[in-house]
Amino acid sequence: MIVVTGGAGFIGSNLVRGLNRRGYTDILVVDDLTEGDKFVNLVKGQISDYMHKDEFRRRVAQGELGKVEAVLHQGACSDTTERNGRYMLDNNYRVTLELFEYCQVNKIPMLYASSAAVYGAGPVYAEEIQYESPLNVYGYSKFLFDQVLRRRLASLTAPVVGLRYFNVYGPQEQHKGRMASVAFHNMNQFKAEGHVRLFGGWDGYGDGGQSRDFIFVDDVVDVNLFFLDHPEKSGVFNCGTGRAQPFNDVARTVVNTMRTYGGLPELTLENLVSQGLLRYIPFPDDLKGRYQSHTQADLTQLRAAGYDKPFNDVQTGVAAYVNTLVAT
Repeated sequence: MIVVTGGAGFIGSNLVRGLNRRGYTDILVVDDLTEGDKFVNLVKGQISDYMHKDEFRRRVAQGELGKVEAVLHQGACSDTTERNGRYMLDNNYRVTLELFEYCQVNKIPMLYASSAAVYGAGPVYAEEIQYESPLNVYGYSKFLFDQVLRRRLASLTAPVVGLRYFNVYGPQEQHKGRMASVAFHNMNQFKAEGHVRLFGGWDGYGDGGQSRDFIFVDDVVDVNLFFLDHPEKSGVFNCGTGRAQPFNDVARTVVNTMRTYGGLPELTLENLVSQGLLRYIPFPDDLKGRYQSHTQADLTQLRAAGYDKPFNDVQTGVAAYVNTLVAT
């Protein structure tokens, strides 16, 4: 049995389907379906059991999980605006630590979700502590456990890999609300209002020019499965494309992909703006000093570990995502 925590969530449910594509269905999904709408992410996945996260935590504490081949720990509060540090550190840090200790005692491989939020404002995004300075308690909760793994690397009894996800987008994120990807929000805005809104210039960047390392969820799944296949690898690794692209690229790809469905030609960024299809709003004051204006994963460690597949760029990945959303 493979355990996927957060398995009804965005990345977790895509990991379930990635395992299914390999013919693997003995999967225990752990999540919280109190808000039940996330169940739709599991409908097309084949699993053997579901368990509420509180019951799972109790069984971990009591050593009652049974035979587990691997744990893919994706469950966490991913809201970067959440300021309740007591909740965040218990839910993200303490639960991960408890699961880590269980896996070490029972010699179970563990992959867990870290985050590019550990780097704060950058500008260097390499897996070294001198570059890590989170801007919010979410980033700190991930940073704190990464340090535990680093201290324990030399004495591990089973492989442990932390993947620092950059800006992930793709199918099955509809439940995330405001924390869903910019591609998801751009498409919904365009469908509802006939235009897309982006932040205007700030922090030395022009309108829509703030840039992120946007990674398609299919690529994230591939990286996870690579480390599942290579239990000799342990450590903290960036999971991004190594390519920073402006929010303008995402919006332009969304709008032009949608336009093709109406038989309309693609437009340049300038034409999208001049025709009012792309509009800019003032950068929010409450985000100033708490916002990553530029992220770009340093892939040196990931490539050195042997992962050599290319990553989708925004134009390819976002277009594929929009096509999927239109078809559903």
